[in-house]
Amino acid sequence: MTHPIWEPAPGAPHAVAAAAGHADAPSDAELFATADRVLVGTYARPDIVLSHGDGVWLWDTAGRKYLDFGSGIAVMALGHSDPEWAAAVADQAARLTHVSNLYHTRWQIELATRLVAHSFADRVFFNNSGAEATETAIKFARRYARRAAGAGDDDPSFAKTGLVAFGHGFHGRTIGAVSITAKPAYRLPFGPLLPGVAFAPYNDLAAAEALVGPDTCAVVVEPIQGEGGIRAADPAFLHGLRALCDRHGALLVFDEVQCGLGRTGTLWAHEAFGVTPDIMTVAKPLAGGLPIGATLVAERVAGAIGVGEHGSTFAAGPLVARAACVVFDRIRQPAFLAHVRDTGKHLRDRIAALASPRVVDVRGSGLFVGVELDRPVKPVIDAARLQGVLFIAAGTHVIRLCPPLIVGRADVDLAVDTLGACIAAAA
Repeated sequence: MTHPIWEPAPGAPHAVAAAAGHADAPSDAELFATADRVLVGTYARPDIVLSHGDGVWLWDTAGRKYLDFGSGIAVMALGHSDPEWAAAVADQAARLTHVSNLYHTRWQIELATRLVAHSFADRVFFNNSGAEATETAIKFARRYARRAAGAGDDDPSFAKTGLVAFGHGFHGRTIGAVSITAKPAYRLPFGPLLPGVAFAPYNDLAAAEALVGPDTCAVVVEPIQGEGGIRAADPAFLHGLRALCDRHGALLVFDEVQCGLGRTGTLWAHEAFGVTPDIMTVAKPLAGGLPIGATLVAERVAGAIGVGEHGSTFAAGPLVARAACVVFDRIRQPAFLAHVRDTGKHLRDRIAALASPRVVDVRGSGLFVGVELDRPVKPVIDAARLQGVLFIAAGTHVIRLCPPLIVGRADVDLAVDTLGACIAAAA
């Protein structure tokens, strides 16, 4: 087993001050007790309190240091406390943070321009999260279908409202997003959900063909599933879905909330498959840890949406949008994406070299890697945390590796060495 890496990194900003803490700060035990009393108990958190971060590293209030291989669930693409990002946020906070979407602001328009220039999309609708982006995609698909058919808003005979999604997919926690998320534990406690939703097995084109028909308004799919275990679509499957949607006048929606924005080594995950969607949802890494989502659409979809038919108070305010411009401008650079591909290959090669009998499969692209074990992964994740490396799960048997995209080879080596030792110890 590797030695815990609690000592602060040399020169890490704030490390000494953070370890010392503040004299008037509550103790961790007091914080845990208060959290148990005041927070809704939807998370099973470990007994640590994180205080600050720098690059790929996090520290807790006890001064312990962690290598972050979860990056806030694939959010912190530029790492923690990136200097350029922090300077932009601080400058914008001193100027203007919020005016609502009743008014134009420069950085929202700048961000939309960037997204359109570097994607299939013609227009963008901004949201505050991936789940909201999903909700927007559902609403836009249904509105498009109604407008395309020339149906009245109150026409009870209009039936082209069906949605087709896929097993092991995950699209968010709101009612609409849960309705197209297959996992029963996410769905059953909150029924009844949206009607007209059907699920096919992922990568089963024949099953999808049996479900997509004249009453389908949209097919929603992740090019690479995240929560579902880092599973990639077969290229023929996505091409077949595109053809099915074209045949039946349905929209093809790609959920790239987790797999998009450089995570797989291309700007958008679907680029590797050569298939273009009509709608794409984006969120997690876009604003560097600030809440944002975006629903990117083709012109024909945007043309079906009228003034007042959708909205958001907070979405892409000037502070968040400016932060997102910093993130997007960095990620889209060819050298940055090449780094993701190269480091991701090194990560997969190092895991493969473990040659552990406990490892069933290693899959993924770029820095979006799943390590499937022959047993539940929670004990391994817990052991790694005690050794100073943070991993997260994707289901019960898959460890999801999604570090900041700036991660280096030495960081990868440390993470894999720790992972290998923890897998062996858990055997």
